[in-house]
Amino acid sequence: MIGHLSGRLIRKAPQEAVIDVGGVGYRVTIPISTFYRLGEVGAPVSLRIFTHVREDALSLFGFHSAMEEDLFSRLIGVAGVGPKLACNILSGIDSAELLQALQAGDLPRLTRVPGVGKKTAERLILELKDKLPPLPAGPEPAVAQGAPREDLLSALSNLGYSGGEAERALERALRESGESRFEDLLRAALQVLSRR
Repeated sequence: MIGHLSGRLIRKAPQEAVIDVGGVGYRVTIPISTFYRLGEVGAPVSLRIFTHVREDALSLFGFHSAMEEDLFSRLIGVAGVGPKLACNILSGIDSAELLQALQAGDLPRLTRVPGVGKKTAERLILELKDKLPPLPAGPEPAVAQGAPREDLLSALSNLGYSGGEAERALERALRESGESRFEDLLRAALQVLSRR
C-alpha cells in the first residue's frame, strides 16, 4: 500500500492533485484544506496517503497534516461513511471545527456540510465523540495563488453546493473579505455557507 508520496506537483484542483514521482503521475483525491497548502504547479510536494482498494478501483487520498489523515481514518470507520464522503467532510469543515462539533454534539453544524444528513451526523457524533484526539493549538498557514470566478463556482459545486448557493456565497465573500486569491476566496465562501 502507498502511505506517502513526495514529488513534483503536475496539476492541482480543489479536490485533486497529480504528483509526479519518478516519472509516474499519481492522481490523488484531496480535501480543500490540503489544496490550500499545496504550492504552485512544478513545486515539490509531499503528502500523507491513504490507499483505498476496491474490487474495481484503487484510489489514493492525500493529506497535508497528520490530523487530517487521522480524522479521515476515523471518519471512514463510521458505518455509511466512505472515503469520498470523508474527504468531502474534511473539505466542508476545518479539522479543528470538526473536532469541536463532534465533541460538542453540534448536529446543526455537521449537517451544513454537503452530503451529511441528520442520520449521518448523529452516527458520527455517537461513534466518534469519545474517540477523538485533542484539539490542535492553532490553524496551519495556507500557501498558494489565485484563479478565476468560474473555478471558484466549480469548486463549490463539486463540494455539493447548488449553483445558486455557490453564487450567493461567492458574492458575499467578495464583498466581505476583499480577497483576490483563489484559496482565500474559496475559504471565505465556505465560511459564508457554514453560517447559513
